[in-house]
Amino acid sequence: MSPTQVIEIGRDLLLTAILISLPALLVSLVVGLVISVLQTITSIQEQTLSFVPRLIAVGLVLVFTMAWVLQVASSFTARMLWQATEAIR
Repeated sequence: MSPTQVIEIGRDLLLTAILISLPALLVSLVVGLVISVLQTITSIQEQTLSFVPRLIAVGLVLVFTMAWVLQVASSFTARMLWQATEAIR
């Protein structure tokens, strides 16, 4: 296996990891920002107030995107197995 192939596999791995984690991270960021703005407007400085809505939102996003995440992960696994069989030949 050449260094170019190793770099390509690493790049594909990082892009797939970013793609899989992006929906949950974006929802967490948006919900956290909205809660922070509401806390600033209402002068409520309770630290635990932002965790519960964020946790619920991320949980819902994970449930709704589970099929897509599994499809992306299985596609990545298939590509890696195909490259491994090509490297053996």
